[in-house]
Amino acid sequence: MLRPVAIHCVVSTLLSLWALCNAQPDSSPPVIQLRLVGEKRKHYEGRLEVFYNGEWGTVCDDDFSISAAHVACRELGFLDAQSWLPSAKYGKGEGRIWLDNVHCTGGEKSLAQCHSNGLGVSDCKHSEDVGVMCNQKRIAGFKFIRNQANSEETFPVQVEDVRLRATYSQRKRVPITEGFLEVKDGGKWRQICNEDWTEQNSKVICGMYGFPGEKPFNARPYKSLAKRRKKNYWGSSVNCTGNEADLSECNMGRDIVLKGNSTCEKGMPVVVSCVPGRAFAPSVNAGYSKAYRVEQPLVRLRGGALIGEGRVEVLKNGVWGTVCDDNWNIRAATVVCRELGFGSAKEALTGARLGQGSGSVHMNEVECSGFEKSLTECSFNREALGCNHEEDAAVRCNVPAMGFNNRLRLNGGRNPFEGRVEVLGGRNGSMVWGTVCSDSWGTMEAMVVCRQLGLGFASNAFQETWYWQGDVSADAVVMSGVRCSGTELTLDQCLHHGKHVLCPKGGGRFSAGVSCTQMAPDLVLSAQAVEQTTYLEDRPMYMLQCAHEEHCLSSSADTADPTSYRRLLRFSSQIHNNGQADFRPRAAHHSWVWHECHRHYHSMEVFTHYDLLTLNGTKVAEGHKASFCLEDTHCDEGIQKRYACANFGAQGITVGCWDTYRHDIDCQWIDITDLKPGDYIFQVVINPNFEVAESDYTNNIMKCRSRYDGQRIWTYNCIIGGSRSSETEETFPGLHDNQLSRR
Repeated sequence: MLRPVAIHCVVSTLLSLWALCNAQPDSSPPVIQLRLVGEKRKHYEGRLEVFYNGEWGTVCDDDFSISAAHVACRELGFLDAQSWLPSAKYGKGEGRIWLDNVHCTGGEKSLAQCHSNGLGVSDCKHSEDVGVMCNQKRIAGFKFIRNQANSEETFPVQVEDVRLRATYSQRKRVPITEGFLEVKDGGKWRQICNEDWTEQNSKVICGMYGFPGEKPFNARPYKSLAKRRKKNYWGSSVNCTGNEADLSECNMGRDIVLKGNSTCEKGMPVVVSCVPGRAFAPSVNAGYSKAYRVEQPLVRLRGGALIGEGRVEVLKNGVWGTVCDDNWNIRAATVVCRELGFGSAKEALTGARLGQGSGSVHMNEVECSGFEKSLTECSFNREALGCNHEEDAAVRCNVPAMGFNNRLRLNGGRNPFEGRVEVLGGRNGSMVWGTVCSDSWGTMEAMVVCRQLGLGFASNAFQETWYWQGDVSADAVVMSGVRCSGTELTLDQCLHHGKHVLCPKGGGRFSAGVSCTQMAPDLVLSAQAVEQTTYLEDRPMYMLQCAHEEHCLSSSADTADPTSYRRLLRFSSQIHNNGQADFRPRAAHHSWVWHECHRHYHSMEVFTHYDLLTLNGTKVAEGHKASFCLEDTHCDEGIQKRYACANFGAQGITVGCWDTYRHDIDCQWIDITDLKPGDYIFQVVINPNFEVAESDYTNNIMKCRSRYDGQRIWTYNCIIGGSRSSETEETFPGLHDNQLSRR
């Protein structure tokens, strides 16, 4: 018979074992899955959400750290985290807040292994939802495993990489627009079964590869090829709505039962066929004339360093204006990109990241579904109250792989952004690397080179490159007579001599060279300032001796009586720098030219041209202004002046500042002494010789209507180049495309 004490011990032991057994499941971390969602994001960033117990929820930012972000990103298949963002930076989530006070060491395999208050235990609000930004690179061999218990839930597609595998006959086409779709998962390339595949899925894939849409294809050769090939299918189908910018935004569909060669018995591997935008169609080599094709789009990009990026501008009532970045997101950006013949958007940029525009802000709080054909079809707030050009929206689009940089290279430079230009050209029946003749080589040609190589804007164009040791075997000139408009995608689209190379000074040390930069200035003249300050002055010749020496008077002044008068059309110029880099004279201090009469240096011998033209564009009077002083006269609020001319100081115009050439200084005029009464066009051009590289030259020109009755002059309707629709060109010749005589 057991004693009471013994019974008590046995019961206690059994209770302890029962408690231990019941507690055992809780000692292992719960099974969770993660995703990134939210507003204004790329596929590797977003609000961090956790799936647990059949429900999606968020993570509170209390005590969150970069170590926790590393764990989350690795759990999602990325190498690590770049940063984390508190306070619902990607928008507020909904439902439960699953995790709070998360503490990770950084070595955990899952966020569930990190110490926290416990799942669902939180005192946070959704205004504290945390977001993470992961490294874009995926973990090699990472395989996303969907928890079977959660198979009814939607999960974003998570794969290492995606590719279009062209057939042998299609591989030499540029760009590759068609092929088998393959995804890399678990370190292996796999096909997708086409049984559940849709046109919307294909549209998303095409967008990723820089194409605006998908098209039908001949399936017969692909079926024949698929039968002969060994297949390795991915274990899931894909569900896209068609408005996603990337496959990672689509959801995984039903599981595919993998049965070796019997997998996907009713179908075959997915094939995707895409339609290239007009600029990337095979006929793109039409050349120089194509760059001037007259079209009138409703949306355009300005100020971008690379193909397919720029500030978004829309046409309203014949006038171009910008888009405010309130609510600007990847869907709206993708609508813009597709409309312009590119693929989906890589980034939706805010805060005038690609430079400030000018004129009106036409659209605010844009809301797109992603299915619109044009940005103008999206809903938006027509009132742009509170918006200014510091909030101009911009985009970066996916563009096709054209292999542009396979036919062009820079050699001998101190860094990848500079060097002698070498092109792959035909010589004696074979393709060889050679140099470009530097005759007529200038900023426009350098701009095309830098853009073709994906290096941004040109900062300098060089006609001698002896200081850069290029490839000796590539010294021979294979391209000469190059003349670019600046709009070409590649150097061989520019006018050039073709097979008949002509270069009197030869290649080698006299080869063309460039240096490139990611950012450039953008000068814009204030049309309002010119219009409001124009007047006439009759000034005696004896007071114009210095101006005469600097050729600021018309040719008839050479024989004029010293006691005679010259009639001068005076005005002020207010020149803003709306770009991303300071505007600096190309010449260094030591090479500035001293002018004894005016007793100042000229940092740019010709900074502006002033002209009066007849209504058909014939020049009847002219003037010019050297940049004797480029400085920050005024700046926007919060921007510090950097350039002042006093004491031989540094010259330039800071981003966000402007330089004012007042109406009462010498040469700030046009000599109209010999002008007959009539109607004219008054034209001002900044940086007319393209001596300094800018992100946009179209807005360097301003034209006004002028009426002169012999005693008085009226100046009105002043507009900036590129600010109006192409129909304006009929009223102002050359205004829309800034076609000026060069060099």
